[in-house]
Amino acid sequence: MLRIPHDELAGLVGDLTVRTDRESVTLGGVESTAQSAEYPTVTPDDLRSVCVVIADATDIQSTNAIQPRVDQVTSFFIREEFVCLSAGLSPLDALRAGVPEAERYGAAIGAELCAIVKELLPGQRLVMRLLDLRSDDAAQITNDVDVDHESNPELGLHGARWLLHEPHYPHAFRALRAYVRERLGPEADRVNFAVPFINDQDEFLRLRVRLDLPDDVPLSVFVETPAAVHSAAEFCEAGASEIFVGTKDLTQFYLAADRGNHRVASSYQTRHAAVMSGLRQSVEAGRRAGVPVHVFALGADVGYYFKHLPTDRFMLCTAELRQLALDAHESR
Repeated sequence: MLRIPHDELAGLVGDLTVRTDRESVTLGGVESTAQSAEYPTVTPDDLRSVCVVIADATDIQSTNAIQPRVDQVTSFFIREEFVCLSAGLSPLDALRAGVPEAERYGAAIGAELCAIVKELLPGQRLVMRLLDLRSDDAAQITNDVDVDHESNPELGLHGARWLLHEPHYPHAFRALRAYVRERLGPEADRVNFAVPFINDQDEFLRLRVRLDLPDDVPLSVFVETPAAVHSAAEFCEAGASEIFVGTKDLTQFYLAADRGNHRVASSYQTRHAAVMSGLRQSVEAGRRAGVPVHVFALGADVGYYFKHLPTDRFMLCTAELRQLALDAHESR
């Protein structure tokens, strides 16, 4: 989705550069920079593990239908918000309506996850990123709850800090896990969870306690802020089972450039030295601790990251993985 303020549409006259990989529109051409530096062509065979970002179960079907099959796809990642969308759920309305409604909401999410798991092939698993509603997004999908206005929702009450704050989310999460365990039995271990927008070890440990997670239940984290990069080693020490690096958000926070604002598109550089340093620090912290680290990569950045980062584990969108597989097939 490309976001352009309505009052600026009239000024977008002449040559425009649409960057679907950056979700931006820039007036005029884009100057050639270091972004276009040569990097190796990467094929799925070069990668040890791919976590595919999906919106629903059909994305799993289409990914597993790629020919020749991409055996490196070991996991699929979905946001709780997308699960809500496909199930027609209004999360904030349910969570604010009391414990019984929160538990019904959790069970409904669990039912959706069980249906998705049925599409997995042997050896694959599903990772759900826990609910991460910014106030501006929540206001658009909520019918019965007044959402407090925040002047800067991107830096407001969402992610891990919201999960620690929302009174009835633990009830929903317990109901979700109970439903999955009951329906899937031993297969329930194929469903994992990740914490969004988290800053440090303290938030991680407090959230484990709040969600009533036993020590043997894995919980992974999303590294999306400079503070989280700084805390990557501490996450591993605290027992994080896996690290997912959210490169899009991390880039905008490192460079103070809104990734949805076309006016600062030239400043939003996913290969900037500061961004690369943060990615490298996260990967190396995981390697030292023996914790897997998946780095999200836009299609145009996969080769560059593969060359400049000590990792062969990536997160890719379905379309980008399909293109990677197609390019590899055509080059043979």
